[in-house]
Amino acid sequence: MTTENTQAKQAAIEALQKINAVEGFDPSALAVEYTDLNSASGSEKRLRLPVMAQIGWFRLKYPEGRIAVSVTAGKDCFVATARVYPHYSAPVDQFLAEATASRGYLPDKPTVSPREWAQTAAVGIALRNAGFGLQFGAAGDSFDSPAVDELGGIMWSGVPEDASIGSTPPVSAAPATPAPSAASAPKPQEPELTPFEKALKVACPIAKYNGKTLGEILQIDPKALHWVATKFTGNAEITAAAKLICDEAVKTTA
Repeated sequence: MTTENTQAKQAAIEALQKINAVEGFDPSALAVEYTDLNSASGSEKRLRLPVMAQIGWFRLKYPEGRIAVSVTAGKDCFVATARVYPHYSAPVDQFLAEATASRGYLPDKPTVSPREWAQTAAVGIALRNAGFGLQFGAAGDSFDSPAVDELGGIMWSGVPEDASIGSTPPVSAAPATPAPSAASAPKPQEPELTPFEKALKVACPIAKYNGKTLGEILQIDPKALHWVATKFTGNAEITAAAKLICDEAVKTTA
């Protein structure tokens, strides 16, 4: 490679690393090292930015930003979709990045929640897609290698971290164990909605927004949602649901 090409490559890397730059904050200092079991040697060291570090970086860059996550139960796994918004009031279709990840049960890791694992993976990939990662491999971040499991420091391999709906759940990087039969494999139960998720599905009482839920009103008209939470008197349950959503929104942006 010529000197000119080397200089151009270095300049490009420096420019990429300025994406989402926050004065006084160096995300590479929070990178963690893990062993890439899929490398040629089977022991190559790589770096990855933990999801919690990505979230902290995102909050520094977008103090009023929002990370929205939804989870559904598939046949043999949980599927999570995460969207990253620059502001909590941004319309639902105006997001910085989106990612979907599916994760299944691991018989040899019964304490690992596939639902939480899928959520964590989707959030991490969405934030990386939005530029909150070790930019484009410049510092060693990999798009297709096993990653440290954010739920407990476990190594995973076999499927890219950015697995999408319908992909095969990844397997442990530990020595392989016989796969359970279809009859004995545990099946994920339909996840029970949290009070907040139930509140998002409550119908909006404002005639102008007939047919829309409070969750949709949060996206398109937060002031209307606040009115329902503080001044609407037609139904106590609807008022309570709106108030819960408003309280959660405040916590998220805090």
